[in-house]
Amino acid sequence: MSHALHEPILDWYSAHRRDLPWRTPDASAWAVVVSEFMLQQTPVVRVLPVYQAWLRRWPTPAALAADEPGEAVRMWGRLGYPRRALRLHGAAVAMVERHDGEVPSTHADLLALPGVGEYTAAAVASFAFGQRHIVLDTNVRRVIGRAIDGVEYPPQATTPAERRTATTLLPAAAETAATWAVAIMELGALVCTAKSPKCVGCPVAALCAWRLAGKPAYEGPPRRGQTYAGTDRQVRGRLLAVLRDSPGPVSQSALDAAWDEPVQRARALDGLVADGLVEPLAAGVYRLPAGPLSGSTSSPRRSDSSESASSSVSPTR
Repeated sequence: MSHALHEPILDWYSAHRRDLPWRTPDASAWAVVVSEFMLQQTPVVRVLPVYQAWLRRWPTPAALAADEPGEAVRMWGRLGYPRRALRLHGAAVAMVERHDGEVPSTHADLLALPGVGEYTAAAVASFAFGQRHIVLDTNVRRVIGRAIDGVEYPPQATTPAERRTATTLLPAAAETAATWAVAIMELGALVCTAKSPKCVGCPVAALCAWRLAGKPAYEGPPRRGQTYAGTDRQVRGRLLAVLRDSPGPVSQSALDAAWDEPVQRARALDGLVADGLVEPLAAGVYRLPAGPLSGSTSSPRRSDSSESASSSVSPTR
């Protein structure tokens, strides 16, 4: 069945692919890296303006590495999960320190960068360098789960069985495999969506095990949606917004005005400080982090929480 899926999905992608700036022939490897960091758990429509502004300001890893990490947090704006900004800055510093300011081309070197997990390393190696790797985001896993395994949704975390199936599906030629990786991802983003799959327009509907089985309902563990209103995450966002909007340090009173409940506010602020997103100065004065972060010491070699489980990477891209 793997070969039967290739041609219709690749043909569909050729005709229906979105015109996105990180997919153009002249897009740099750095542009691909930036897009992959930003697209984790964030839809394309929100990423585009920030991505474009980011590359205007920092067109190379060296340009970002030379700036303060706090400026990366400021430019990140309201994309959410702002630790990604610090980790992207840390990756840029590491590229300068270890790779002469260039994005490394091997999967192993990419995986060794701060903030880069298995998914991002495979995605950059495939999309920027045309290499042959399995790229398993939520969209890809959902298409494979429905078309091959006949289930509505994949497991919450990537399983060895999924990786084996994805490897079996991977075309032999590197260039075709790289196109396949983005094509099946695009199919999951635009057609085989989580809530309202467009089976009528799917190029592999006739081969889809889930459709042929009558679209059996999901029987796995409850799928928990993410809440935002009233959570510590919302409070963190409010506090960071005050800091981003200020050209300099801010007082405790300015942060207090951003959220009324003092215990939750203090907990959120402590978390921001612990995550390196906020730097305390004198008593009751805070700023965004200043001074270059070392790619080898300040940014741990681990992915953002958005890549800690492959099932949560890029659900809306």
